Amino acid sequence: MKAKLIAAVLLLTISSGTVFSQSFNKAKLDSLLDILATKDKAMGSLTISQNGTVLYSRAIGYSFISPAEKIPSTDKTKYRIGSISKLFTATMILQLVEERKLSLTETVDKYFPTLPNANKITIDNLLHHRSGLHNFTNDPSYQTYMTQPKTHDEMLAIISGTKVDFEPNEKFAYSNSNYVVLGYLIEKISGQSYATFLANRITSKIGLSSTFVGAKTDVKNNESFSYRFMNDWVQAPETDMSIPGGAGALVSTPGDLTKFIEALFASKLVSSASLNQMKTMIDGYGMGLFQIPFGTKKAFGHNGGIDGFQSNLAYFPDDALAIAYCTNGVVYPMNDVLIGVLRIYFNDPYSIPTFKSLPPFDVKTEDLDKYLGIYSSEKIPMKITITKNGATLIAQATGQSSFPLEATEKDKFRFEAAGINMEFNPDKNEFTLKQGGQNIVFSKEK
Repeated sequence: MKAKLIAAVLLLTISSGTVFSQSFNKAKLDSLLDILATKDKAMGSLTISQNGTVLYSRAIGYSFISPAEKIPSTDKTKYRIGSISKLFTATMILQLVEERKLSLTETVDKYFPTLPNANKITIDNLLHHRSGLHNFTNDPSYQTYMTQPKTHDEMLAIISGTKVDFEPNEKFAYSNSNYVVLGYLIEKISGQSYATFLANRITSKIGLSSTFVGAKTDVKNNESFSYRFMNDWVQAPETDMSIPGGAGALVSTPGDLTKFIEALFASKLVSSASLNQMKTMIDGYGMGLFQIPFGTKKAFGHNGGIDGFQSNLAYFPDDALAIAYCTNGVVYPMNDVLIGVLRIYFNDPYSIPTFKSLPPFDVKTEDLDKYLGIYSSEKIPMKITITKNGATLIAQATGQSSFPLEATEKDKFRFEAAGINMEFNPDKNEFTLKQGGQNIVFSKEK
């Protein structure tokens, strides 16, 4: 699963001119996490590991918040990791391929004949997001059932009931549908549940004690809820984990994630040849892996987003360095946090953000009425619905969770966690969405 508006992939594209150092400024990294916590800009956990040795581990914020109780996060806190689950799924598929129980070139009609283009879509197409299967999480209807349990047959019916976006192998388009199908395929081939196969083939094999298929959040098991900041931390809805499956149903810790990716790149889970296949990028995506640039350095990994959780896992082969960051509360963009972490680690110049408060811009609930409505754009196939909760403006894009907008000036709002700025023009019934260097005009529907 993934959290997005325009862009879905984290790319740490900044300059880095230094070479690897055996030491880094841990106090400075502490300072970064301290201010994120004290200013309510983030909650979560970070682990940095090199050659299997944990160099840094720190948790900030809370795993559970209620009027009666707050449970501080620790290095044992478990988070939903969203689409990082895809890397586990791809690894298990490659294990089956190595055992000749599956072929990358075979089509899926043998296993899932109801899927559109089943006789054309190969296992390789699914792994590389080149199947053309429509991403079910992009549909408006997803929000209506995401918290309810679904059977495999129900999910396959949802995926099969939508027209394909393109012909197999025509292009790349990220789709959770691909990895839900791959998760079901693991079960068909192995005769085991996804959870059992995961335990047998990965977690018990390399000693991951805190990684498993999620269910209802259990705080007694050190599991975290996720939160959105709306003048205070507000608990986010929980996706029922029967839905994301092999695309996003795993729970883990940053410590377990660094162990996993170190074992993967040490060829302890798949062969070197299979790992090279996974690392081979086609239109920017391998098999369960993105390539992540950091100046002259190159990492491999994946990001994830589900409910109010975000996560990132990266491995720098030349430095034998693994970094995992899991967050259950995001205000300051996760990508900016990771850029800070990496700059500090590699001893690059970096200034700790101060988060000086903007002068308050007060709005009353009646001031927001002129912005309310459903907006669409000719540039992208996505609608954004604007509602309000008291004196807070709320935005929700098609198939995505809602998010609060902070008033910064007259007719101007922002959602800091995703780097989104929205400038309304009520006279024209439109707003301009500014994100990632793009300016897209949305017009209110009549």
